[in-house]
Amino acid sequence: LLFTIFTAARSGETRGATWREIDLEKRIWSIPGERMKAGRDHSVPLNDGAIAILEKVKLFRLDKNSLLFPGKGGKAISDMTMSKILRDMELPFTVHGMRSSFKDWAVECTSFPDAVSETALAHADTNRTRASYRRTDFFKMRCDLMAAWEKHLNCEDRVSISTIIPLKPKAISMVG
Repeated sequence: LLFTIFTAARSGETRGATWREIDLEKRIWSIPGERMKAGRDHSVPLNDGAIAILEKVKLFRLDKNSLLFPGKGGKAISDMTMSKILRDMELPFTVHGMRSSFKDWAVECTSFPDAVSETALAHADTNRTRASYRRTDFFKMRCDLMAAWEKHLNCEDRVSISTIIPLKPKAISMVG
């Protein structure tokens, strides 16, 4: 769940993620188009929070084709697994709502252009003319945006989701 929040990914993208898609050195998660809603390859800049989680779970990696977060029998966790975490904590949030929170935060609290957060969410530009001229994936700006998102989630000097749910990488533990 935390990895999904730190990356603003869809739960299905996280549940199906394999080590083959991760480049820890370059700090990039490369999701192939066949696993994406829009059918296009998508690169996700990995912020410090996401990297900290991957560093912890890589101890359980079997090979480059294994899932980042395997469920029973090495299969992908179910769609309900992350929702159950929130429900068990008696929190009134949804997993997909975390993506909505990311978008609201990016628009209301940062100066990043809207196109950057839209690209971070892997949303397609529905304006065909504008999309045909746009040749960038805003990767450098998305790196900065995702770093700012991680900093926002881990801010300690205000009441926020991070004070309700321990989002600090050091608080992550493997529960077997």
